[in-house]
Amino acid sequence: MNILGYNFDLFDFTQPIAHLALIALVVLLTFWYRRPPNSPPGPRGIPLFGVLIFVGKYMERTLAKWKNTYGSIMSVRLGLRDILVLNDFESINQALVKQQATFSGRPHLKLLDEITKGGGIASLDYGDLWKSQRKFGLMTLRGFGVGKKSMESRVSEEVACLNEAIRSENGKAFDISNVLHKAISNNICDVILGKRFDYDDKHFEEVMHQLLSPVEDQLTTFAIRIFKVAPWLGKIPPMSFLVSRIGSKLRFVQEFIQNVIDEHEQSYDKENMRDFIDAFLKEMKKGDNKDFSNHQLLQYIRQLFFAGTETTSSTLNWALLCLLHYPESQKKMREEIIDVIGFEGIASMSHKSSMPYTCAFIHELMRYRTLAPLSVFHKTNEDTELNGYFIPKNTLVAPNIWAVHNDPEYWEEPEKFKPERFINEKGEFVPSSHVIPFSVGPRHCLGEQLARMEVFLFLISMVQKFEFLPDPEAKELPDIDDGVNGGGFIPHSFRLVAKQM
Repeated sequence: MNILGYNFDLFDFTQPIAHLALIALVVLLTFWYRRPPNSPPGPRGIPLFGVLIFVGKYMERTLAKWKNTYGSIMSVRLGLRDILVLNDFESINQALVKQQATFSGRPHLKLLDEITKGGGIASLDYGDLWKSQRKFGLMTLRGFGVGKKSMESRVSEEVACLNEAIRSENGKAFDISNVLHKAISNNICDVILGKRFDYDDKHFEEVMHQLLSPVEDQLTTFAIRIFKVAPWLGKIPPMSFLVSRIGSKLRFVQEFIQNVIDEHEQSYDKENMRDFIDAFLKEMKKGDNKDFSNHQLLQYIRQLFFAGTETTSSTLNWALLCLLHYPESQKKMREEIIDVIGFEGIASMSHKSSMPYTCAFIHELMRYRTLAPLSVFHKTNEDTELNGYFIPKNTLVAPNIWAVHNDPEYWEEPEKFKPERFINEKGEFVPSSHVIPFSVGPRHCLGEQLARMEVFLFLISMVQKFEFLPDPEAKELPDIDDGVNGGGFIPHSFRLVAKQM
């Protein structure tokens, strides 16, 4: 080729570039697919993204399928990080229980760190701060009634308020999720904030909306899942707009909580401990423990507020969906409830032993619709071995709770809803240690006792007072297999009819 009198050989000019590009590609692929010695097997996916574009909407289900190829313990590359996936009960128990000190860390996730700034409880890494805050939380919640008869009475009072709100719909089809959120939230608010809120309180309704919308919107929950393993995507539009949106919602909630803390500061009386905030303020005022600060209190309350609202209300929403899809189960449960406490009796935790089918229904519900399919990511605190594999320090760990709850080697027809699987030949309820909705080990859910109490008492009372029927204007039943899948697996909004008994 002759240009302005100079001759260029285009092939000769581009050939070195092509060679360099090829070498660079080989180096990149070699680095990407290289594994540390004796590491667990698993897919690497493609550079930068790993298997993100292959796992689909229900990552936990895809990971469970890959167990057939790679085994129960896998190393899966998500984004730029390798995640240790534990795909059965034995591996989860071995890691989180038998090696609990090693596997109880929390990874530093950029999006989460920007929100909590090192505070809270669920997001704290394993160490002295987490231990002191966990101990304080357990003792304080118990001190204010969680797990005791006094808490049961308070829950029963809220149950009565919920039933009145349901009754006010006069048998018309409605979405019950909003009133369920408020009822369940009032129980945790009573303990941590020292107050409950009327269901028609507009400001509280907006707080609830801002608190829960990030996990109820499919697009936002998808983004959160991506940010956990590929935080760099949060800097790129349109993902960056979602990050800003999430941050705005959380700031609104935190302003609400901070106002309540400020009110407690002004009316604080060391001789009258009203709630969790007062107990925390008491520790702060001692002035000799830097673990207790206003920032730590704010994040602690926010996380308790969210976890104490979303998880239980979503469990009850799934329960109501099951009642619509399995009317025979609803009939059996109601007959048992009426037989034990009648139409006007008040449910008590002491009735559990007399209600085997109801207990089996709840146990199967927590297996069938796993609310936290991949639990909360853990992190290894040191180099270790698991079933002969070398696991380096700071490895992200994903306990696949969904895989445990749907393991065909343990469960017969796991895809079906069958409360009877937990009833023995004597008609007794027999729980399974393989149903672990609250996870296991030292980082299992802090509010497990309260959540179990709420689900039992609320569900019994609702089934006692109402027959739940599908919306007569709907062409088909609400989907029970699909849901919003982000940090948790929650049902899409649906309408039902509550026919008073």
